[in-house]
Amino acid sequence: MSESKEPNERRSSVDGIASPLSGDMDSSPLPNVAPPPAPPAPQRRESFQRVRFSTEMEVSGGRALGLTIDTSAARNSRGPSLGVGEPVGLGIPLSPTSPRKRNRGYSLRRQLFFRNAQEQLDDGVTPEAPFDVAIAHSTSNDSVELGMLGKPSTSSLDLKKSSSGDLTELIPDHPQRRNALRDNHVSLWTRKHYQQLRGLIVSQYVTIKKAILQANELPPSRDGRRIPLDVTRKTQLIDERTGRHYLNNYIRSSRYTLWNFLPKQLYYQFSKLANFYFLCVSILQMIPTLSTTGTYTTIVPLLFFITLSISKEGYDDYRRYKLDKKENNRETRVLRTSESPDGGQTTLDWSITKWQDVRVGDIIKLERDDDVPADLLLLHSYGDHGIAYVETMALDGETNLKTKQALPVLSKQCDTTENLAVFRAEVVVEDPNLDLYNFEGKVIVDEDTRPLTNNQVIYRGSVLRNTPSMVGMVIFSGEESKIRMNANKNPRTKAPTLQAIVNRIVFMLVIFVVFLAIFNTVAYQIWRENVERKSWYLSNGSVAFFPIFASYVIMFNTLIPLSLYVSMEIIKLAQMFMLNDIDMYHEETDTPFEARTSTINEDCGQISYIFSDKTGTLTDNSMQFRKLSVGGHAWLHDLDIQRAADREAEKIKLRHKRRKGKSKSMVNKESKRRPEVAYYRYGDPSTAKKPGNTRKSMGDMGKMSLDWGLNRKDSSNLIKWKSSAVPTRPQPQFSTQDLLEYLQMHPHTLFARKARFFLLSIALCHTCIPEVDEEDESIEYQAASPDELALVTAAMELGYIAIDRQINTITIKTFPNGPDGDPQIEVYNILEVIEFSSKRKRMSILIRLPTGRICIFCKGADTTMIELLRLRELAKSKALVVQRNSMQRRSLEAQEVIRRNSTHRPNIGGRPSFGGPSRPSMSIPRLRPIKDEFDAWLRDKEESVDMASQDDESLYSRPSGQFAARHSIAFGEAPNMPLERDYDDDEIVDEELALDDAKVFERCFAHIDHFATEGLRTLLYAHRFIEEHEYQMWKNIYAEATTSLVDRKTMIERAAEIIERDFELTGATAIEDKLQKGVPESIDKLRRAGIKLWMLTGDKRETAINIGHSCRLIKDYSAITILHQDDVSIAGTIKSAIFDIKAQRVAHSVVVVDGGTLSMIESNEELKSLFFDIAVLTDSVICCRASPSQKASLVKAIRTKVQKSVTLAIGDGANDIAMIQEAHVGVGITGKEGLQAARVSDYSMAQFRFLLKFLLVHGRWNYVRITRYTVATFWKEMLFYLTQAMYQRWNGYTGSSLYEPWTLSMFNTLFTSLPVIFLGIFEKDLQPATLLAVPELYNYGQHNRGFNFWIYLGWMFLSTSQAMLIYFLMYQLYAPRIMVDQGVYAMGTITYGACITLISTKLQVIEMHNKSFLAAVSFICSVGGFFLWNIILSFTYTNFIHNVKWSFTHHFGRDLSWWLVFFISIAVCVLFDILLITVRNAFWPTDVNIFQEIEQDSEMRKRLEEAASEELQQGLNRDSKIPRPTSRETEVMEILDRPREMEEGWRMRKAEEDVEANLARRFGSVKRR
Repeated sequence: MSESKEPNERRSSVDGIASPLSGDMDSSPLPNVAPPPAPPAPQRRESFQRVRFSTEMEVSGGRALGLTIDTSAARNSRGPSLGVGEPVGLGIPLSPTSPRKRNRGYSLRRQLFFRNAQEQLDDGVTPEAPFDVAIAHSTSNDSVELGMLGKPSTSSLDLKKSSSGDLTELIPDHPQRRNALRDNHVSLWTRKHYQQLRGLIVSQYVTIKKAILQANELPPSRDGRRIPLDVTRKTQLIDERTGRHYLNNYIRSSRYTLWNFLPKQLYYQFSKLANFYFLCVSILQMIPTLSTTGTYTTIVPLLFFITLSISKEGYDDYRRYKLDKKENNRETRVLRTSESPDGGQTTLDWSITKWQDVRVGDIIKLERDDDVPADLLLLHSYGDHGIAYVETMALDGETNLKTKQALPVLSKQCDTTENLAVFRAEVVVEDPNLDLYNFEGKVIVDEDTRPLTNNQVIYRGSVLRNTPSMVGMVIFSGEESKIRMNANKNPRTKAPTLQAIVNRIVFMLVIFVVFLAIFNTVAYQIWRENVERKSWYLSNGSVAFFPIFASYVIMFNTLIPLSLYVSMEIIKLAQMFMLNDIDMYHEETDTPFEARTSTINEDCGQISYIFSDKTGTLTDNSMQFRKLSVGGHAWLHDLDIQRAADREAEKIKLRHKRRKGKSKSMVNKESKRRPEVAYYRYGDPSTAKKPGNTRKSMGDMGKMSLDWGLNRKDSSNLIKWKSSAVPTRPQPQFSTQDLLEYLQMHPHTLFARKARFFLLSIALCHTCIPEVDEEDESIEYQAASPDELALVTAAMELGYIAIDRQINTITIKTFPNGPDGDPQIEVYNILEVIEFSSKRKRMSILIRLPTGRICIFCKGADTTMIELLRLRELAKSKALVVQRNSMQRRSLEAQEVIRRNSTHRPNIGGRPSFGGPSRPSMSIPRLRPIKDEFDAWLRDKEESVDMASQDDESLYSRPSGQFAARHSIAFGEAPNMPLERDYDDDEIVDEELALDDAKVFERCFAHIDHFATEGLRTLLYAHRFIEEHEYQMWKNIYAEATTSLVDRKTMIERAAEIIERDFELTGATAIEDKLQKGVPESIDKLRRAGIKLWMLTGDKRETAINIGHSCRLIKDYSAITILHQDDVSIAGTIKSAIFDIKAQRVAHSVVVVDGGTLSMIESNEELKSLFFDIAVLTDSVICCRASPSQKASLVKAIRTKVQKSVTLAIGDGANDIAMIQEAHVGVGITGKEGLQAARVSDYSMAQFRFLLKFLLVHGRWNYVRITRYTVATFWKEMLFYLTQAMYQRWNGYTGSSLYEPWTLSMFNTLFTSLPVIFLGIFEKDLQPATLLAVPELYNYGQHNRGFNFWIYLGWMFLSTSQAMLIYFLMYQLYAPRIMVDQGVYAMGTITYGACITLISTKLQVIEMHNKSFLAAVSFICSVGGFFLWNIILSFTYTNFIHNVKWSFTHHFGRDLSWWLVFFISIAVCVLFDILLITVRNAFWPTDVNIFQEIEQDSEMRKRLEEAASEELQQGLNRDSKIPRPTSRETEVMEILDRPREMEEGWRMRKAEEDVEANLARRFGSVKRR
């Protein structure tokens, strides 16, 4: 505390203003003010940063309390301030104040200070000695700057001006100053109590919300969760946090329970503004004497509609409950105690128990391929070395198997049931949390404490693989398991985004209804004064203001039609059934598309962001060896493709036989001989399981693979593999089949030796374990990663078969003499295996060859392996050359894309459009025919930019290399084996190239670069022969490292660096993580549709980037911004990327971020803001190592922070549930990870590619239908009820109805429901082929072009105009006639009938583009039903007010003038509507108008169908009884290549000129390349 004793040592502080006492102002002193002395000590000034009121207020000598104020923070303070000083001449400096910032009520000490200070100022007493005020840093809310004494209205204080002598406004006892202080004191008191009341309300709200949602936070346990390991325990364990039993293993993904379903649904239903409005109107209507339209005409349909909506939501949630029940009733084996029947000794046995009955502390046994029912602590594994292999795809998306190993102290004691019965231990684990990647715990055994890590824990959602069985103890169960902790426990109730616009329109209509009611009520008051009181027949007929106002509100309440919501539910239900499209049916798995909700159908046409999982959603969960590079030559491994082609050819043959008359049973018998299974491991399927060709031994498998490959002589005529990332990229001219043939024909060349040694390296350098099937002696490999499985399988297919593996040996079978020769079996001794790690990025294996030599084989990332090569400097120089060439190519591609984007202008005609080339391109000498123009435009959109040069093609051709001097031979073959030198020039291999290390390096690194840009996973293989003494020396070092108890991992890495050096380059491999069919093409079209795609995965960064390349999420020319938490300038990296994107310096941008970095970003507000800025600007985002909760938080952030964004999340695993529930639209993939995601999603499908037709076609259609229905409903209500409003002018504003009451009540129910419902169900503005071929048309929904405020105003203008035309035509043409029926019923029937007919005509004839017989049905039912209704009323109904009886059939219905006025009214309104549409289409055509016109041309329509053939092929095949011919493309090309002169006559030329003009206006001229 500061203890300054002298008054002149006090300091002043003015926030935002330099104090005259601080030396920053004019040095001339103020009049009558003594200058203060210098500060006493620097440390005091350093501590004076905030003003805090001390509890130790010293009072001495009876002197009044004062205050001390610091000036050190004056320069750093922000905001206006006003000084409060003593009277001039007292020698005391001014006391300035500073702004106050506070979030809660004030403390007692602050109140004491203000009270004392105020009393002194009110009494005019000048303090002689102040009380001390401590000034220091404080995080307490009590810290405050003394701004509360100043005037809030004063922004600054000009002290220089005041120095002239006018300081009266600074004197405390000045009247104005005293009044301001009093006002401020009252303001402080008010703010204090407001803050207290607000805090109380907020806290109570949070408490109630948590109680309702059962989201109360539990306090942390004292020392963690303690679980005794005691199998004889019979009582359940108690959770010390709650004092109750631990949660059971029951999980719930349904949104409601029995007790919260109704409250939640009522809140949701009446949160809709229209429902709440109708509730208020229905209450008014049920008040006696107020309603003129009945008592229950609003509440009954409202209750019916709400009941229908609640029932539908309840049914959807009941289906989720049934799926939950199925999950909870799954079974597992739990170790239970049971008493013998004779009441003797208890026994232990593994009893079958439902998952929901599993409890914390239970001992569970899992068999191979079993799902894990709860979070388990691994006690013992029956696998090799006590290792359990676990698949965690459903948790983190990683395809690699995780290795889990129990602590030795547990594994030794838990290997048998008998040992478990007597073993006792205590397990202490952390409280349940979200973190999937870290775990803390310990186990106490006989006072010996051992740590537990993530390596000993297996989480629910995992699957036990490659392990016979394991035993574990439950540590977390049910909703406390990790996977459920990451799930969204209280998912939000989803509502369509269009509802927000509708709510605003409804709110505006409510205001309009109130205004209309007030207007008519006031008009009635005027009419009553001028007419009613002067009319004797209206005496005592006056109505008070409120009753007449309420009656008008009730009369006009249907301007906001309740039928809008009732009919919309019917429409959405019909749309849900129409989503069952044959093109979205997956025949292989017999999985149809399924809609689980109909609430958000229209949102599917407005998607702007897609958040996708990787594993199982984009990829097919399978790896395939695809390419290899050895000796400077690249080879394509496409056996799987050729076999698939053979099977497809066999199917075609079977279909031909069937058409020739083969019976169905014979076809089935034939197809059973060729079963559809995975043959890629065992060779040609035609050789499997046939008489005389049954697999007899393991050697036959490799023989069949070799034989099948070698018999495919002409590989150039086979189907070639194409890169999914860049389909136009040149591929190797020769396949591995050609390589096998070359090795057979030239077994002793240098290249052949290198190639065989490379294949041997692939067969040896892995950790896979072969398993032999006893039935057919086939081999299956058990691998920790699918990459290794793909490699060892490829080695088997290429003739190097690992048939057995023991702890120290691996047995390889080869066919050195060809497939017809005897196999050779060799045993290789495994000396050491140095495992792969993410830090080392490589693995090595030391092998003693059969010749006795020791060789180390190493494989890893190319960037790591280059540094370990013997010729590393040469290798690095060649790698730099390859990198430079690659950068040049990518730069050219980026420039080309930027050029294309600049010519495809996004704004044409002043509004957004996907557009084509700009208008100036129309200035070419002679325009090509519109068909060629359109075809060129489509091709330009479909083709990607690829600047593959001739150098790229030469990489895969036979080079004419020169024989080089530098070469190295390091193979373990017999030294006396001669090298072949006599090879022809036309051979597929250049043997001289294999001798030149420089060229081999350059070509190999170029191959790797190409492989990587194609999205393939690349590995570089290397080897080195080592001497025996070197190995023995290293062996001791490595043994010491592996047995070290301190820094074992680091020591192993250091030991590995000793032996992993001076390698010779062996070759390179490329593995394809196979994508689902159609994924790259779908992503391209979704990008063209204006949808940004984010890939959220739990896999590692390198894998995510590879998949990004292969699925075209990342282009070869993309600018990739990688954000990593170790980057100290991460903010600068983001800012630089944002600047480049805004400056249009990059053609395509991608941001890559991992989960750890994302956590750091979320904790820093500045980084968080920057991250979302770049995330919105960039084209794609890849988030790797993301936990389920992080996925959900990203989706929520975009959904809430990006305006007008509509999000879609798609995934297939349990780790995707949270983000699926968080997005506007959730889509589940019914894939290999199960149905966890599908059962909680809004829609489910089998393949990602089905998303294309679901969004671009059905989603857009549903959006168009709902918007057309909505605006048409508002239009018809305004049209009809405005005639009622205009009639009030002629009945004295008394609220009398123009229409007969029963007829009025049937308007929305019988006569206008079918036109709007049919429009909302069956409208198709464009054909599916058009929408799929031109994805840019999807922006119709993204930009809200179907329904917005301006469209609404346009329709309201139309309805107002047509209502006036109908009413005044009736009033002017029919009402003045004396010799006709001039009753209200006759006039009302004209306007009513005209409105009904006009509504049906406009909606079913003018607006509906996809007309069918249903339009005629709707028209006949609506219009014909109206006249039938009038006939029935005329015969049966008596109404004296409207004189209904016989009026239509005997009076005005027989009057020709009545019918003439009726048809004239309709004709005028229809012509007016057509005129407006014609003018709009002529001067302001939309994209839809243009493509509707394009669809009229048969040739262009066929071109569109061709562009969309992939997505529509399944439906086309199903529609045709005979398979469609393969010459479709030929037909289209013939159409496009026809002569350009039109020969169809002047009508066809005129039609094409119109289409051409429209396309030119929108897209410009497109040149054919």
